[in-house]
Amino acid sequence: MVRHRLILTAILAATVPALSSAASADAAAAASRSPVAADRFVTVEGLRFRIREEGPRSAPPIVLIHGFTFSLESWDGWAADLARDHRVIRYDLAGHGLSGPDPHGRYGTAERVRQLGGLMDRLGIARATIAGNSFGGLVAWNFAVAHPRRVDRLILVDSAAYSINGVTEKPVPVPDMMRGYLLDPKPAAVAFSAGTIFAHPERLSADRLALMRAMISRNGPALVAHLEQFTLPDPRPALERITAPTLILWGRADKVIPVAQASELAAAIKGSKLIIYDDVGHAPQEEAAAASIADVRAFLNDNK
Repeated sequence: MVRHRLILTAILAATVPALSSAASADAAAAASRSPVAADRFVTVEGLRFRIREEGPRSAPPIVLIHGFTFSLESWDGWAADLARDHRVIRYDLAGHGLSGPDPHGRYGTAERVRQLGGLMDRLGIARATIAGNSFGGLVAWNFAVAHPRRVDRLILVDSAAYSINGVTEKPVPVPDMMRGYLLDPKPAAVAFSAGTIFAHPERLSADRLALMRAMISRNGPALVAHLEQFTLPDPRPALERITAPTLILWGRADKVIPVAQASELAAAIKGSKLIIYDDVGHAPQEEAAAASIADVRAFLNDNK
């Protein structure tokens, strides 16, 4: 049981509980109707991605990448502010949110990095600020390593990088408990996960909770496949190659990725700035939206 719990907290997830099956169904139906005018779908490498664009099209672009089992809604707080003077692009990773699964079952980090480049090409974006939370951070900084000329600035929020709980260059076998959870997320299980991801899960709205559970339910097989391919090889040689100005944000109460790794990440990325938020968990962009976006604003202004 202890090992199962460690793996649960190591998945770089962002899962939350639903209040009822009916609420979850309602949220899923609402999401599938894509009521937000800024939402559309584009196809890259045979994958159908949901993207959301906000803000002036001619403004500096910023791409926001969510974490494992999350969706683009995780960035609502930041996007509302940034859209005033940025072209904000959010998308659901393959097999997440309302994006489709990969028909070829490709869910490794390298594939995610390539797909990000393809999406930017489709949208006519040569260079952008890239921000990512958790697994999205892993994609973001790997993209910055692979394509330094395409990254203006880099923002990492409780980002995956260093090994945790035995995950290295080889995937950890997906335990039956986790497999069952992703394929059929019960309220009690997602409630436990919420307490792991958020320092204050009780502050999440009922609609948000229901929507997130629905997103897990509709993507279970793809999420399992993702874990079967998830690796964390030694990141130091790659991190040392990052040249983009980098801001690292972290919740001190993060139970998924230890806050000690924030300092390791900052030490490895030359010239990076680290900010830690007290009484905040694994998703500061949600739990500390006002404070974190203020720090992002200062970072963007300082590096113009």
